[in-house]
Amino acid sequence: MRRAVFPGSFDPLTLGHTDIINRALDLFDEIIIAIGSNASKKYMFSLEERKAIIEKTYASVDKIKIDTYQGLTIDYCKKVNSSFLLRGLRNPADFEFEKAIAHTNRKLSKIETVFLLTSADTSFISSSIVRDVLRNKGDVSLFVPKAVLEVRSY
Repeated sequence: MRRAVFPGSFDPLTLGHTDIINRALDLFDEIIIAIGSNASKKYMFSLEERKAIIEKTYASVDKIKIDTYQGLTIDYCKKVNSSFLLRGLRNPADFEFEKAIAHTNRKLSKIETVFLLTSADTSFISSSIVRDVLRNKGDVSLFVPKAVLEVRSY
């Protein structure tokens, strides 16, 4: 079975994330959306809200599993028996950052990182921009799945 882990904080899930996930469904038998938790990071959405958003968004997709984890992503991959990490790339800066992580992960394990380029119409979307728009009471409906707006009223 080709199982991939798509790790992230998903604070919140964006249409950029869903673009990568939806296109990767043809590449893998199963994709685990793994929500990372870092005690030193301050999130806008709670872990429960982030998980609920992803569960609502992918409720009807059998090939998608949703989980949470702490610690090294490669340790989580080993735990769930995944040989692949799935990552999205929006721009050259993402590539340079992700390349260093992929090399490190490959050196520490046999886990391969598969990169997909985001679609042109979602390549500008980032969770940090969405959070900034939300903080300033802006409309994010063009950038996030409906579930983000359903989990919390703004």
